[in-house]
Amino acid sequence: MIKYSLVCDASHEFESWFPGSESYEEQVRRGFVECPFCQSTRVTKAIMSPNVARKDRAAAPADAPAPALPAVAPPPQQVALLDEKQQHLRAMMRELHEKIVASSDDVGESFPEEARKMHDGETPTRSIRGKASFEEARSLLDEGIPVMPIPDLPEERN
Repeated sequence: MIKYSLVCDASHEFESWFPGSESYEEQVRRGFVECPFCQSTRVTKAIMSPNVARKDRAAAPADAPAPALPAVAPPPQQVALLDEKQQHLRAMMRELHEKIVASSDDVGESFPEEARKMHDGETPTRSIRGKASFEEARSLLDEGIPVMPIPDLPEERN
C-alpha cells in the first residue's frame, strides 16, 4: 500500500491510500480520485517526503512488552484544515443557527402536531422547531404547512 499526499486544482490538500502507483494512475485517469472538500477530480500528487525505514536500529523482540503509555493524555490540538473562507462560512452558519434557536420555541417530538395546530388556527402562530421524520415533514408539506429543516452544524474538529 502507498499513501500519497494529493492536491486538487483548488489547492485543497488531502491524503489517500492506493495498492500501488499503477492503481493510483488508473484511478486518476478514470476520474475516481476526488477531492473530499470540493469534489474536483483534477487531482495530482503533492510534494511529499519519503518514509524511509531505518536499518541501524535493532528490531524489538516479538515478546517484548509494549512501551508504557503516558499517564495523562495530552490535550487535543487544533488542526488547521479549514482555510479562512471555510472558517468564515462556518462562523456564519453558527451565527444563523444561534439566531434560529434564540427566536424559536423547541417543541421536540410534538413538532408535527404543533405545526398542524398553528396551521389550523387552534393555537397562535409562532416560530417553532423540533423533530419530525422525513415522512412527517413530507406530509406537512403536502398539507400546505411550510416547514424547513435546520441542518446540524459541522463539528469543530471535523
